[in-house]
Amino acid sequence: MKRLFAAAALLATFSHAAMAGDITLFADNDFRGGRVTLQRDARDLNEVGFNDRVSSVVVRSGVWLLCEHRDFGGACAEFGPGEYRNLPNFNDRVSSAREVDPGRREGWRDGRGERREEWREREREERREEWRDERRERGPVQLFAGPGFQGERAMVGGDVRSMDQVGFNDRASSLIIREGRWEFCEHADFRGQCVVLGPGEYGSLDRLNNRISSMRRVR
Repeated sequence: MKRLFAAAALLATFSHAAMAGDITLFADNDFRGGRVTLQRDARDLNEVGFNDRVSSVVVRSGVWLLCEHRDFGGACAEFGPGEYRNLPNFNDRVSSAREVDPGRREGWRDGRGERREEWREREREERREEWRDERRERGPVQLFAGPGFQGERAMVGGDVRSMDQVGFNDRASSLIIREGRWEFCEHADFRGQCVVLGPGEYGSLDRLNNRISSMRRVR
């Protein structure tokens, strides 16, 4: 019997080691500001002075679930190994974090009982409806800081020689064009690599992601 208990304890130790992840939370976008590194679950980020402060994340190992309420409640999202310069929909809204088993992620549901992908798709559709209802005079082009039309946005109605003028230099990750054909360039004054896009919704910008520094209407 003692051998059985010893084996069980050893297995538990190995299981914990297999889930030993590492995530660093930053107070500002682009991995700036105060930071805290977690290697175990945090049911309430108040305990480490980081409640509703997270704006960017680096996951060095493991898959982590970040949630808007303590005790992993409310809307949540999973983040695997990588660097996340901004957190659309979760900026300054994370209150708890825990490592999850990648093999069981399909069964995860958010705080409203919806599957992760169902919730994300419903949210994207709601956003699209909002954008379609906006008046055209707000500008023929909308730039978004996050992929999939998320994050901060900028409305542009004419040529911009430097995106610094609208506070959006090297920040666009997706965009919507309501009218006209526009040239987007990686340097100011329409220099460097450029691409011309017509009316439509562009959820990602491939090689120009976070690299647009000027834009102008060409037709």
